Amino acid sequence: MREQIWNHHPDNGHTEDRDVIGYTVQATDGRIGKVDRHSVEVDASYLVVDTGPWIFGRQVLLPAGTILRIDHEERTVLVNRSKDEIKGAPEFVSEHEVPADHLSALGTYYGPMI
Repeated sequence: MREQIWNHHPDNGHTEDRDVIGYTVQATDGRIGKVDRHSVEVDASYLVVDTGPWIFGRQVLLPAGTILRIDHEERTVLVNRSKDEIKGAPEFVSEHEVPADHLSALGTYYGPMI
């Protein structure tokens, strides 16, 4: 069932016709950055978040299954992980295509969708 972490929950507000680039991303304990890019592939959907000064400009990749809700009016994405959990994830090196081994490591780290 590890694929669930890579798919949007049916009622989290995700729609394929709405772009979330630039939306603010909120962890359970505060803001972590803005959506830099995203993937909407089946079994491989994710957000790439630019954390800015929070963790020294590092980008993080968040599986779609971590998204609790997308608020299009407020341009906000709420995720069900804490800042420390996100900061402790395997390091993401920004590339156009994300290597399969990195997706696998992140799927293991974040675990099944809650």
